Amino acid sequence: MKHDHISFQDYNMDQLYLPMDLEVEIPTHHVCRIVNRAVEELDENILYRCYDGGGRPPYHPKMMLKIILYAYTQKIYSSRQIAKQLKENIYFMWLARHQQPDFRTINRFRSEKMKEIIYEIFFSIVDLLRNHGLVKLEDYFLDGTKVEANANKYTFVWRKATERYDSQLNEKYHKIMQDIEKVTRQDEDHAGELDAQEKLEADPITSEDIKQSINELEEKLAEEPKNREVKKAKRLLEKDLLPRKERYETQKEILNGRNSYSKTDTDASFMRMKDDHMRNGQLKPGYNVQTGTENQFITGFSLHQRAGDPGCLKPHFELLEKYGRRLPNNLIADSGYGSEENYSFCEEKKIEAYVKYSTLDKEQTKKFKDQIGRVENLQYDEEEDEWICANNKRLTFQYNSNRKTENGYTTIKRVYRCVDCHGCPFQAVCAKGEDTKTISVSMKNQEQRRQVRERLQTETGSQLYRRRKCDVEPVFGQIKYNRGFNRFYLRGLSKTTLEWGLLCIAHNFLKWETHLKFKGQKETKREPKAG
Repeated sequence: MKHDHISFQDYNMDQLYLPMDLEVEIPTHHVCRIVNRAVEELDENILYRCYDGGGRPPYHPKMMLKIILYAYTQKIYSSRQIAKQLKENIYFMWLARHQQPDFRTINRFRSEKMKEIIYEIFFSIVDLLRNHGLVKLEDYFLDGTKVEANANKYTFVWRKATERYDSQLNEKYHKIMQDIEKVTRQDEDHAGELDAQEKLEADPITSEDIKQSINELEEKLAEEPKNREVKKAKRLLEKDLLPRKERYETQKEILNGRNSYSKTDTDASFMRMKDDHMRNGQLKPGYNVQTGTENQFITGFSLHQRAGDPGCLKPHFELLEKYGRRLPNNLIADSGYGSEENYSFCEEKKIEAYVKYSTLDKEQTKKFKDQIGRVENLQYDEEEDEWICANNKRLTFQYNSNRKTENGYTTIKRVYRCVDCHGCPFQAVCAKGEDTKTISVSMKNQEQRRQVRERLQTETGSQLYRRRKCDVEPVFGQIKYNRGFNRFYLRGLSKTTLEWGLLCIAHNFLKWETHLKFKGQKETKREPKAG
């Protein structure tokens, strides 16, 4: 049957077609062009510093960096998938100039070469954004989120459990040594030594102490080879107590002040995750990611092993200073960062802190004002250094109380007490039924809170704080939900820091692409129509 009346567009697999260059197929404002342009403008010395030279010539670090950064913009985080795209995707092929490193080479470059220079690459990109007028680096919108680690949720180590087991092992050790002393004691002259040993029963021991005890028992066995009690004690120390003590010492060293860690990623701590699939705030191994933004571009980031945000602010900015970054003029953050330590740090660094404290919004409510026992609702007599309660009774100064934070900051609180609460009509609600009313106040923090209230009530403060919700929080939504990154792929603090850094750079490239497309659309609309 003939179909002479049917025609198609020309299609011939045996004919050579133009253009041959893949670049012609790539749109003007495509994100891969931004990746190419940004990496070409990087200081080459940053990348070359990772190589020692000699041996077979490796793939060029610029090419490797381009394909990895572009992969992260496309939600491709696996080295195997990146290697696959190099054979199938024209954007990857153009960036790689048809070179095809395998997945091991890609993964080795990412996890070994880049982890030492990720901050330098990231901050170089941020400077590039500033040069193009996309950020000014004056306002810093800070917030934190928790990201699950690539670790088993059920292979955990808890500090309290380790300390309890270690204490029980110490007691068992001392009991064994006391029993041996009783058996081997030959005369009453050793009674004083036994009493001293009993007094040391609660003293902590180390694995070296157990090894020394084993050596002493071996010497006793050399003198009395048939002593069953000594043999049993030596075997118990060697087979049970020494391995356990070494394990507990290793666990304490890994914990290093933390409350927990996962055995499959010892750098990850257990934290409550809001986005838990069970919707019950289950504890999971993860990292606390602190991120600073401006105009929804990420301008700083850091990873922490502690769950709380307040203690992360100072280390976060110290990391920025470590890489020679100029600190911002204004810091805008939620009430989770409103601590005396953070306010003092901002004062020291001359940063205007537009940071609420935890009770700022509640103080405006009638329910809060009716709580007459709260410090915020008491009057302060500065001349007499006394606080006056609702019944016109006075709370006098008693003593100072010092508390040191994890970062080494010391908070000085003044303790005041009223001894005339008996028979007061407000005793039940103010003193909670006690005979004395006691309050603990940091006078420095009271002054800081007053300054913050005034600062946030200004027009500038009000505008900046309103911008916070639509500046930093959408960034986490883009990365965790729209881009599907809610769990790290790599393990260890250094590698997860690298991974988050790549995500931040990829996010900035995508925002840059959106900005260029929007700018191009506006220019097209402004062009006068022909004729």
